[in-house]
Amino acid sequence: MIQQIKQQLKERVIAHFQLENLNVVVEEPKRGTADLAIPLFALVKQLSKPMPVVLEEVKKAIESYDMVSEIQFLNGFLNISINRAVFAKTVVDQVLEEQALFGNQQTEQTVCIDYSAPNIAKSFSIGHLRSTMIGNALKNIYQKLGYRVVGINHLGDWGTQFGKMIVAYKKWGNRADIEQNPIVELQKLYVKFHDEVVNDPTLEDQARAVFKALEDGDAEMLELWRYFRDESLKEFMSMYDLLGVSFDSYDGESFYNDKMAAVADELEQKGLLVEDDGAMIVRIDPLPPALIKRRDGATLYITRDLAALLYRYKTYRFDKVLYVVGNEQKLHFDQLKSVSKLMGYDLDIHHVNFGLVMQDGKKMSTRGGRVVKLYDVIKEAISSASQAIFDKNPNLQNQAAVAKAVGIGAVIFNDLKNDRNLDIEFNLENMLAFEGQTGPYLQYSSVRIASILKNQTLTNDYPVDSYTSDLPFELIKQLSGFEDALLKAAELNGPHVISRYLLQLAQTFNQFYGQYKIITEDEALKQANLHLIQAVRIVLNEGMRLLGMIALDEM
Repeated sequence: MIQQIKQQLKERVIAHFQLENLNVVVEEPKRGTADLAIPLFALVKQLSKPMPVVLEEVKKAIESYDMVSEIQFLNGFLNISINRAVFAKTVVDQVLEEQALFGNQQTEQTVCIDYSAPNIAKSFSIGHLRSTMIGNALKNIYQKLGYRVVGINHLGDWGTQFGKMIVAYKKWGNRADIEQNPIVELQKLYVKFHDEVVNDPTLEDQARAVFKALEDGDAEMLELWRYFRDESLKEFMSMYDLLGVSFDSYDGESFYNDKMAAVADELEQKGLLVEDDGAMIVRIDPLPPALIKRRDGATLYITRDLAALLYRYKTYRFDKVLYVVGNEQKLHFDQLKSVSKLMGYDLDIHHVNFGLVMQDGKKMSTRGGRVVKLYDVIKEAISSASQAIFDKNPNLQNQAAVAKAVGIGAVIFNDLKNDRNLDIEFNLENMLAFEGQTGPYLQYSSVRIASILKNQTLTNDYPVDSYTSDLPFELIKQLSGFEDALLKAAELNGPHVISRYLLQLAQTFNQFYGQYKIITEDEALKQANLHLIQAVRIVLNEGMRLLGMIALDEM
């Protein structure tokens, strides 16, 4: 809403001077009492007119706008106060009318989002949470902004690691043990491979040879690979169901095995493929060359990603594609962008990078065995939430469902409240707190509003005069900023923008709750308060939904 007012002011000034190319700036001052300000110095220079003349002309252009209540000139700025009553009623009415649709946009664009992408035959660890939940939140945000979104789980079900897995299985594996506990046993074998390779470097060559046989369609290798993949998917799907995450495609790296030759042929036809010591590369100075085929003819990660990129473009005709992958893959995606551009494809590719989840200050590693299974973490979070909820409200109905929503929401929000570029330390006790920057704090703020609204009847008429004092008006300004937060989150591909917006909204509501009596004897004032807090709850709940959290009525 603030952005709409700023745009209206710009348009009125431009129309008044009848100059379409006039650069009019409308900003929100960080200090002072004005809501908006128009710097006049730049306009004086553009119009070649004295300051007093420009001042009077701009005032004349905007003073009839019903959203403007007061105009003052100070130090070269035209300071504007918004008509609080008109603004407040417009915002609250819009939120209550549109409900969860508030903030929705429309566009004809398509975005593909590649996220989660766990590796087959490895447990879904806490380290996988970031890509999964950042991607899921971005999918929800882009859908709210009207995009056609294609969510893709590019499963790590191909590559040399499967050569390692098969070698380890054939040397040290026991089928009966694996059938009893597939992922745990396969992961043990993967760790053992890397322990043993220190003393026997030839294991790496054996793994490469096995993967080459797998690429060439060896029946025995394919049977083992399918077994590993099927067992892994069972665990992954149970985790996605628990997190409320879904995808439109589960085409993993193996899906592109028969599509990579065409990519290599196209690179060769366009004169980009160069032989280097028996391997085939694409030179992309100043970056290191992209290795397309090894000496033994086996393809690599970038070959499969090029095949996937071109397949997705031809299939979905995306306007942009997001890869939600860790910071350490920056070079890879720089190479992917560069090679696709050399091939003549002008594609809007974004590497949505993120930091690591740290455990006691150390990076989690499957090879080193320092893995915390996400299922175990969520189970513990739900258990802790259950105890905290029982202590607060022992007579609560549906306690198990509430604990599940609070526990999972706490884990999700702890991730998404942080700028995705940063590493985060995992601390379950902190993230489950009901105060501070946590998921339970947001959920409890919504529940607090629900308890106030319970058994209350909202009428169609309510006064807006009570919204003109500073704190209620600040709350309404924050409500109006939901659309801007959505657009900023998409611009930065950063769900943390929504998280921080929701925290600020919840904090301001709780200040309002602490300072104002909401259920008053004055019926008109009570109605105004109830309409306002209901609007706050609508936006809080919708924001939590975008992040992948569940809003509650009781807790």
